[in-house]
Parts: sequence; structure tokens; C-alpha cells
Amino acid sequence: MTKWKPDYDGAASEMAKAAVAFKNAKQFEQAKDAYLKEAEYHTENKAAYEQAGMMLKDMKKMPEAIQLIEKASIMYVENGTSGTAGMALDRAGKLIEPIDLEKAVDLYQKAASVFENEDRLRQAAELLGKASRLLVRLRRLDEAAVSLQKEKNMYKEIENYPTCFKKTIAQVLVHLHRGDFVAADKCVRESYSLPGFSGSEDCVSMETLLAAFDEQDEDVVSRVCNSPLLKYMDNDYAKLAISLKVPGGGGGKKKKPPVAPQGGSAGPTPAEEDDDYEGGLC
Repeated sequence: MTKWKPDYDGAASEMAKAAVAFKNAKQFEQAKDAYLKEAEYHTENKAAYEQAGMMLKDMKKMPEAIQLIEKASIMYVENGTSGTAGMALDRAGKLIEPIDLEKAVDLYQKAASVFENEDRLRQAAELLGKASRLLVRLRRLDEAAVSLQKEKNMYKEIENYPTCFKKTIAQVLVHLHRGDFVAADKCVRESYSLPGFSGSEDCVSMETLLAAFDEQDEDVVSRVCNSPLLKYMDNDYAKLAISLKVPGGGGGKKKKPPVAPQGGSAGPTPAEEDDDYEGGLC
């Protein structure tokens, strides 16, 4: 007699069929269990964990779904299919974003790291872009500033200079909201080394914005921040633009100038009245 051996491959195949049948019947709990059994029996099929996670998503058990997709992504990396891992983490980020921005940031950053390790910088930069926007939405502006710089460096490395210009604008807005005028100015100055930046619409707008902000010229700040260039950026950055206030709380509203006496001076400008301003707060 030959020694009996369990047929794990056959069992996994049958579990996969059962999972599909349960899924089609909208019996998501049973489908999830079948996918997990398939993964247990057929250790090479890492996708079964992700498919089980999707069943949990259909059952509105999002945190549990994300845990399984993350587990699948780790196995994808261990199995040498890092690209699949990055895409799985990106999908997980999209699933959780409507209910948990913090977790979505974490997933997008992990996905970006996976692609960066594979030298797939375009995909890595795009995922960092998602994380940066959510960090702005969460008002985690210090982290957003770091994320934006990393994004910009990646786009520079792949020579996508027009996108670098847009990241410079986002950096300026984030730094001004952080109250760091010096950092905002530095971002523009460093961008002069990018081919095509000097003299571009992006460059001129940022130079104008920084000069007006420094001089507390709320009319010019408002004009730049409400220009199509900034208003039609990604929504999170557009909101930063329209909510930017000059030092002193002008809020972009035009102040009525003092009436000059006959033959006299019109009096000090708003900037002259605020001579004690020491820079950069928004």
C-alpha cells in the first residue's frame, strides 16, 4: 500500500469554486471563509487573501477587509510580486479613504514605498500625491510638506518638470499656512534650477504671491489665490489658496484707503501701519 497524502491543490481548487458560488449567491460570509480555506490549502495563491478581504468589504466590515488585503500585500512582496502588492495597497487605500483618512494615508505611503523600492518612481510619486493631499485635509501640514518634497524629488528624477512646478505651488501654500515664509521662499528659489521654471506662469505667480504676502498686500494675495492657476488645482490645495490670509487678518478683503486731506498725505499704507510684522504667519 502507498502512503496516503492529502491533496491540498485539489482542495484549494474546490474551495475556489465554492467561493465563487457563494459570492454569486451573495453569501459573502461563506465566500470569505472559502477564500481563506483556499489560501490555507494553496499557499502559492496569495490573491485568495485579497479576495477574502473583498468579501468582507461587501459585508461592510472594512477594517477587517483592509487587514486581509495588507496581509496579501506582504505575501506578494515575499513572493517577488511587489507590483501586485503596491496595487493591492492602493486599492485598500481607496476603499478605506471615505471612512478613515488616517489609515488611507498609511496605505498610500506603504504602496508608494513598495513602488519606490522597485524603482517605479512614477507610480510611487502618484501614490505619495494621494497621501500628501490627505495630509493637507487632515491639517497635518508638517508631514504634508515633507511628503510634497519627496514627491517633487521623484518627479524631478523622472524629468517631469511641469508637475514639479505644480508641486512647488502646493509647497508654497502649505508652508504659508504653516507660518513658515522662509521655507516657502526657499521652495521657489530651489525651483529656479528646474528647466523652464524661471519666467513660467507658475514661477511668476509664486513670486508675486510671496512678495505680496511679505508686504501684507491683501489685494494682490487675494488676486493670485483666486486666479485660475490656483483655483483649479487639486481641491485640497485650492482650498488652501482661497483660505490664505495675509498677516494681520485681512483675509483677502480690500481695505478702504484713508481719505487724504486737501493737499495732504493719504496716510500710511496697511503695510506701513504694521511695521512690527516679522514675517510669514498666515
